[in-house]
Amino acid sequence: MDDSRARKLADRISQIVAEMLERRIKDPRLGFVTVTETRLTNDLRDATVFYTVYGSDAERADTAAALQSATGVIRSEVGRQLGLRHTPSLTFVPDMLPDNAKRIEELVTQARHADAEMARAREGARHAGDPDPYRKPQADEDDTAR
Repeated sequence: MDDSRARKLADRISQIVAEMLERRIKDPRLGFVTVTETRLTNDLRDATVFYTVYGSDAERADTAAALQSATGVIRSEVGRQLGLRHTPSLTFVPDMLPDNAKRIEELVTQARHADAEMARAREGARHAGDPDPYRKPQADEDDTAR
């Protein structure tokens, strides 16, 4: 199957799912959900919908349960609007990209603080030992005496 067709259908599925979650699914467990991406297999049989939830871990778990229970309704609407011979099965997966990005930002901040601390420690520091640490041959003194 054509990759561009699968991408276009995946984008359309994302739109349909987002509209369904916003307007038609009235489950009280459903939190503040954002559909981030949908990936569709090339045979158009399976669609993986990635989503993020703004809130606590309990709200994320409740939203996952609400999405699991609403999968059939959402899939039937996707099939109705797409008009495909076979409606793809939907799998909802929490998107970990925002969490990973947040962790990377924390690590970068820690590295900046460590660099600043090292720069403060280096201020006014001197090298240990002689300014010229290389040994010079003693032959120079003997050559001048002859």
